[in-house]
Amino acid sequence: MPAPLMRPELSGTFGAVASTHWIASSVGMGVLERGGNAFDAAVATGLTLSVIEPHLNGPGGECPVLLYDAQSKRTVVINGQGPAPKAASLAKFRELGLDMVPGTGFLAACVPSTFDTWMHVLQTFGTISVSEALAPAIHYAENGFPLLAPMVGTIRMVKDLFNTEWKTSANLWLRNGEVPKVGEFQKNPAFAATYQRIAKDSEAATGPREKKIEAARATWSDGFVAEAMDKFVRTPAMDTSGKRHAGLLSGQDLSKWRAWEEHPATFEYANYTLAKCGPWSQGPVFLQQLALLAGFDLAKMDPVGPDFIHTYIEAAKLAFADREAYYGDPSFINVPLTQLLDKTHNDARRKLIGAKASLDDRPSPLAGFKIVATPETGKDENMSAAQNKASFGGAGEPTVRRDGFVRGDTVHLDVVDKDGNMVAATPSGGWYQSSPLIPELGFCLGTRAQMFWLQEGHPSALVPGKRPRATLTPSIAMRDGEPYMAFGTPGGDQQDQWSLIVFLHHVHHGMNLQEAIEAPAFHSEHFRSSFYPRESKPGVIQAEGRMPKATIDELRKRGHTLEVGPDWSLGRVSAVTKWKGIVRAGANPRGQQGYAVAR
Repeated sequence: MPAPLMRPELSGTFGAVASTHWIASSVGMGVLERGGNAFDAAVATGLTLSVIEPHLNGPGGECPVLLYDAQSKRTVVINGQGPAPKAASLAKFRELGLDMVPGTGFLAACVPSTFDTWMHVLQTFGTISVSEALAPAIHYAENGFPLLAPMVGTIRMVKDLFNTEWKTSANLWLRNGEVPKVGEFQKNPAFAATYQRIAKDSEAATGPREKKIEAARATWSDGFVAEAMDKFVRTPAMDTSGKRHAGLLSGQDLSKWRAWEEHPATFEYANYTLAKCGPWSQGPVFLQQLALLAGFDLAKMDPVGPDFIHTYIEAAKLAFADREAYYGDPSFINVPLTQLLDKTHNDARRKLIGAKASLDDRPSPLAGFKIVATPETGKDENMSAAQNKASFGGAGEPTVRRDGFVRGDTVHLDVVDKDGNMVAATPSGGWYQSSPLIPELGFCLGTRAQMFWLQEGHPSALVPGKRPRATLTPSIAMRDGEPYMAFGTPGGDQQDQWSLIVFLHHVHHGMNLQEAIEAPAFHSEHFRSSFYPRESKPGVIQAEGRMPKATIDELRKRGHTLEVGPDWSLGRVSAVTKWKGIVRAGANPRGQQGYAVAR
């Protein structure tokens, strides 16, 4: 008999919001209650998350968005990933004596894209004003929000860095140099003032609503925000290289960038159509996994049994090998997605999945494409724990690290309204442990450029103006041609593992959203991490302690290395659906922070 749920699946007819923080979910539902649509609610939710989960995201980071617009009946990607600055080149990093982009500090900053992305959503699909969208975020920045245990824990890990190097961060996040207590309320007056000034400039603009939103975008990219960023990065700051470096980002980089719309990458799976961001994200790896798994009868497999987990993991290894070999910004390179998703290709590739765990890296050999081998890079065991934890702060983005190593992470939100509009978004970057606080603005820059390779010819090689191949990857699923599900999760490389497992449990194993989210989670760490220092663990499966012992024992017999963690330690998926007039929602109970709201 399955374990009782920690939370129920929510249902209703009016709308639903699910996110990684209960405050943000409540904000989104409030917007729906006041007559806003799903796009309005998503914008307000996302802007609020940038204030109340600053160790997981911020406006200095990035925000890919997938949405379904019921009026035009189309699924749209909003490119929320800013590119490398104009001054960021392979030659520049060679001049600095670096063979990897540092995981923290100014050198890893791409063009901040979160704010403009939300403004594009609001301007094109929403109905409310900039002031209305910003009001909840301003409220929490001005009046305070509760500090939860994970946030306080992160501050504790970077306390020494803040006190010795990043003094502007210490001034906000520490109390006379000491870590705040769990439950204290945190204010961020400079952040509130930033959003208030943008809202004021928007209201002062003449013309229709769209012109007022454009004024807000201009204030960000051409006004005081861009000026403050440009000025601040001129003073060198400590990063994971162990040295202080000035930044490469300029106000001109911000001035030239605007969020834009793209067609999603899609794949037909049974009676579903899955939509993902393009290969500038890791999104298509979700589709590649489906293409491989389509040849197995997953419904007949125990969802926590060794057959399902072994099959899933071996397919993931093949798909992620292709991610590393071929993915990159399609504006700069040719990504062979058609070949990688081709049925004949996957029928042949599926035969590589055997009875035993593979410890090899096996990207698809494709005619006309050369696979560029990546160099060996730093590994955790070769790095000083004290250096990583205390001196340089966090890098990377895995959600769970039991060794205490400080990392950044991500947030996620899903919204559906009564008209069937849907949004899935995964804001990330700009974590306060990744870069010094810009005191005039109340937030810091992102570090997504750490995902570039400093290697000529690599599909993810650094080029000025190029997007890094990000891990951020929201999802939308159509069912029988109708909009059905918006879902996603934080978690770096694990995002297209945890979210796919939830989808498969829901589709094949008869689980509702909450059951699928709460099922024992697992993932592969076989392939190269996307984040500094780019370690890999061939053959390793991370699994929650709730996984049946018989399953763990059998997987080990098949050649997998199992690292078993606490019972509720992996995955932060949330999801909403709308089907036959009924909306449903589920959110991750792990950490007791993510919540869904529906009525």
